Amino acid sequence: MKLRNILLAAVALVCSQSFAVYRYVGGDISLLPEYEKAGAQYKDHDGKPIAELLPFLHEEGMNAMRVRLFVNPKDYTGSDADPNACQDLEYITPLCKRIKDDGFALLLDFHYSDTWADPAKQWTPKAWEGLTDSELYQKIYDYTKETLQSLKEAGVTPDFIQPGNEISYGMLWGPYGAADKDLKKAFMGSDANWQRFGTLLKQAIKACREECPDAKIIIHTERVAQTGVQKNFYDKMNSLGVNYDIIGLSYYPYFHGSMSVLKKALDQLTSDYPTKDVMLVETGYSYAWEVPGTDKPVDYHYSEEGQDQFAKDLVSLLRSYDKVTGLFWWWMEYNAYGTTLNGWYNAPLFDSRTGKACAALKTICSFADGNDAAVEGVIDDSSEKTQWYDAAGIPVDEPSRPGLYISRSKKIIIR
Repeated sequence: MKLRNILLAAVALVCSQSFAVYRYVGGDISLLPEYEKAGAQYKDHDGKPIAELLPFLHEEGMNAMRVRLFVNPKDYTGSDADPNACQDLEYITPLCKRIKDDGFALLLDFHYSDTWADPAKQWTPKAWEGLTDSELYQKIYDYTKETLQSLKEAGVTPDFIQPGNEISYGMLWGPYGAADKDLKKAFMGSDANWQRFGTLLKQAIKACREECPDAKIIIHTERVAQTGVQKNFYDKMNSLGVNYDIIGLSYYPYFHGSMSVLKKALDQLTSDYPTKDVMLVETGYSYAWEVPGTDKPVDYHYSEEGQDQFAKDLVSLLRSYDKVTGLFWWWMEYNAYGTTLNGWYNAPLFDSRTGKACAALKTICSFADGNDAAVEGVIDDSSEKTQWYDAAGIPVDEPSRPGLYISRSKKIIIR
């Protein structure tokens, strides 16, 4: 009875605390090594050269970075082969180590393909073609586990892991070029392939939980403009017993529609799945030129001012939800200034005409305003020794490798 009263008192104490939300803000910077190699000249808002980009972004207020991973990009020979889809394990390992060493949380994005995986294509890696479903279940587990083991051996432990990228209709459909009827897609209104899809996810997540037990698992979709499809997907995740922590979304106004579309999606998700946090793991808007291949009218000018206004409205919307805890700008590091790079991306956070940081960079960092109060909300549960927490507020042993930690309600970067 005495123990029960102590537990009840502890629960009452915790419930009486007013905790701020800890928010993560950053971007996908998977091509940063290529721009650095090409001589891209990054400058701050005043046009002064930036010596090292990651420390600058940390000073601006970013605290997390996302990196994508393909199985073997050299194996992909499709007509849409893209040199920007080059991130294999050898490529990402030093980049991920830099990210962790500079005090950022790391979001690792498994594509489980040799090339871009998205709603229109989820091609099985070349080396995995011909495997039966049972063999694929084992392969995805082994590959995920071995990848995470390799990263850990290099001193890199992800804080967040995406098992799959924009997997609204499943993943590992089959080989590139196969007839659509032979691809194993999972659609709303059909039971076909959902069990297979769920097993693949559970096998991948099993490996993540074993190797990185403190990492949060993100299930990433991009159907914000189709809330029925979105709800069906996450209901399926529940019925299939997929063990994940965070709902991850993509939102681009020129693909998905106005900010009200995103609001409707967030209203539904936070109402229907109240135990799940939500992160916007991909977003962006152009600072100068129309984004090609889009089919939605936009509410903002294609200008630095228009991009910044989009960022302001986005931050305002996301901060109105306590369960929205992450904001990542996609391909934010694109910068052709000072290079001879071919190709053009329209919506980064650096102006390729000048190399200068766009105003929206500082604006999206405001999403993390108030994090100091959130850090102070972490209770030190030991009066006899110093208790350490990782960047997500999870108790850890005394730090043995570089990264961002919390101790005695203070943020500490171990280098």
